[in-house]
Amino acid sequence: MNSHRMKELIALLQPAWEKDADLNLLQFLQKLAHESGFQGELSDLTDDTLIYHLKMRDSDQSEAIPGLKKDYEEDFKTAILRARGVIKE
Repeated sequence: MNSHRMKELIALLQPAWEKDADLNLLQFLQKLAHESGFQGELSDLTDDTLIYHLKMRDSDQSEAIPGLKKDYEEDFKTAILRARGVIKE
C-alpha cells in the first residue's frame, strides 16, 4: 500500500472508529467488513473496500460511488450519444 492510500485510510478510519471506541481494531474492521457485505476472511479484505465503504458509510444508499460520479449521466439517451461521440463535452 502506498503512503497516500495509507494516509487516506487512516484519515477515514479514525473518526469512524472513535464512534465505536468500545471495539478493538480487529472487531471494528470485522464490523466494517460485515457492513460492506464482504463475505471472505478478514485477511482478504482490501484497503479499497475499506476506503470506499468508509467514504459511503453515512451517505444515502442511492448516492453514486465517488470516482464513478464523474461519468454518471441522468439520461440513458444522452449517455449513449456521448459514448458514440455524437455529443462532445
